Amino acid sequence: MKASDGLFTDSVLFVTTQGAQIQTDGGKIVVYDVDGEQGALGTFPIEKVDTINVFGGVNFTTPFVAKANEHGIVLNYFTEIGNYRGSFVPERNTIAEVRRAQYALSEKDELTIASAMIDAKIRNARTLLSRKGVTGTDDLAAIGDRGTSVSNKDDLRGVEGEAAERYFGRLDETLIEGWTFETRSKRPPEDHINSLLSLTYVMMKNEVLSALRCYNLDPFLGVLHADRHGRPSLALDLQEEFRPLFCDAFVMRLVNRRTLTHDQFKKNNHLTDDAFQVYLDKFDDYMKETFTHPHFDYEVSRRSAIRQQVILLRKAITGELDAYHALAVNR
Repeated sequence: MKASDGLFTDSVLFVTTQGAQIQTDGGKIVVYDVDGEQGALGTFPIEKVDTINVFGGVNFTTPFVAKANEHGIVLNYFTEIGNYRGSFVPERNTIAEVRRAQYALSEKDELTIASAMIDAKIRNARTLLSRKGVTGTDDLAAIGDRGTSVSNKDDLRGVEGEAAERYFGRLDETLIEGWTFETRSKRPPEDHINSLLSLTYVMMKNEVLSALRCYNLDPFLGVLHADRHGRPSLALDLQEEFRPLFCDAFVMRLVNRRTLTHDQFKKNNHLTDDAFQVYLDKFDDYMKETFTHPHFDYEVSRRSAIRQQVILLRKAITGELDAYHALAVNR
């Protein structure tokens, strides 16, 4: 278990140590390092925990699962790198309270949250371009200002679309010689840059989806993306603020540092198997890198920052916060 990963925050417990076993001892939850010699890794009061997230090879004892059911503790299972695998939901749990608040959001509340997300996305897009030496982005700022005063979701989608068009129109200026970006294409991606962008957006969606599961929010009930069977709309909504500085910046790093070259793509513009493994390793390292969170003003990893945003979103939904504070970096 790693304290830097937010081991025990806001009634949520994260266990990442491979081979660990979770047991009960009286009124406490005890995590043991079964494969090592460290003994008990941590002890936590059972009445203060409502969710336990385990990653990879972490096990619960049968008596503990019975206790989790008795105390209403949700158990979420993830792969070692954070992809969601499934959940144990007890008969008595706290999901209902959170979900009831989420389902009860008014159209006005949804628009307010969505506007904050899109405003952060546009501001982060300007920040990324500025960091890459691209000037003359006042038009993006003007579009972003319009987005904070829209009266409905359709107008907000229009603002986001216009900002994305302007932003992608300048993206080519951020790439080294030999790489070009003309326009965003998705299904299928028409060039190597679009392929990397699409892949990274999928990877980030999985990160956000996992974080929403950690804190018991329904990832399929969005505030901006329309509801559609099988679409994790809330994950796509929250992902918007991470696209420029987490996703696009990562793709630029791979290209501009020549970590990946054109020779490592197949004819269908997808990465070769070996190159894909390189991509996965680099992505995991990238998500572990830290930066100063603009709202909390302390160092967090990118992966932890996503969880922090989910906490803020959950608190805004349940009324513990007056507003949602999106992740916006201005420099």
